[in-house]
Amino acid sequence: MNAAATGTRKPLTVAVVGATGAVGHEFLAVLEQRNFPIGTLKLLASKRSAGQKLRFGGREQVIEEMTEQSFAGVDVAFFSAGGPISKSHGPIAAAAGAVVVDNSSAFRMDPKCPLVVPEVNPEAMAGIRLGQPGGAIIANPNCSTIIMLMAVNPIRQAAGVSRIVVSTYQAASGAGAAAMEELRSQTVDVLAGKPAQPKIFPQQYAFNIFSHNSAMQPDGYNQEEVKMVKESHRIWGDSAVGITATCVRVPVMRAHAESVNLTLKKPLGEAEALEVLKRAPGVTVIDDRGNNRFPTPLDASHKDDVLVGRVRTDHSQPGGVGLNLFVCGDQLRKGAALNAVQIAELLLR
Repeated sequence: MNAAATGTRKPLTVAVVGATGAVGHEFLAVLEQRNFPIGTLKLLASKRSAGQKLRFGGREQVIEEMTEQSFAGVDVAFFSAGGPISKSHGPIAAAAGAVVVDNSSAFRMDPKCPLVVPEVNPEAMAGIRLGQPGGAIIANPNCSTIIMLMAVNPIRQAAGVSRIVVSTYQAASGAGAAAMEELRSQTVDVLAGKPAQPKIFPQQYAFNIFSHNSAMQPDGYNQEEVKMVKESHRIWGDSAVGITATCVRVPVMRAHAESVNLTLKKPLGEAEALEVLKRAPGVTVIDDRGNNRFPTPLDASHKDDVLVGRVRTDHSQPGGVGLNLFVCGDQLRKGAALNAVQIAELLLR
């Protein structure tokens, strides 16, 4: 539901921290498209970006250097400038009275900060109000977690889920604008017969696939895989669901894909699962076996909905409790900016 549909139109003072980044740009697009009730907009970034201009609402907005005084009078502050900035300035913004919606991993496992996907666990925000003393910090989950849960949660509500095996195929957009440019420039170079020049990633990205570039843990899982497990458990409030993930980076510009295998608590046929997904908010089903037509990252790019298809019974699991899904979602939209703005829209009710 967008702001216009809520009936709450009081203009708010909104800050966007990290406005010059890929997600920051997407924040501005989503806020404008969803008619979020902004009276005053503050675009905040580092000192080197101060004075630059970005368009919003048909006019240019000047970017300000973020300081500890930047959040006076701010109602909602969207943070997308990385964990260290969120850790240092998120609490400052909240102390000034803002509700902070943070897109980094800084507060996702903090029990004082709700971790929210509005279609999955809006109740986690109960008691948080605009203008409350001391503000609040709400964490936006990891993009891969959001995209997976948008598809899996409706199935879980219908038949229960006891185990998830997920493999992700993650686009350059998940690593920011510089990674997207690296994929573009390496592709041009390789096609021209030139060697690729790795900068953001330690190895060639164009025409290659490698383990997600987040930190590798001693047990062999990368941090992205760990996030999917821990965040899903926290969002559901259920650590009994077995979850294992394999996350890789693929040479796709925008929108992540995920192959999801489920073990259900009770049987759910393919037709029933498709009907459940078709009714789910924020989900679009693309499942045309006759034409071998299923979700792709290009289909999902610049789209709000998460796309789901290739819904089929896992015959290796007896009793009809196995189900396979293929999911695609725009990392910059539902995986980041859109989810954060939807969180803020819950505050308008």
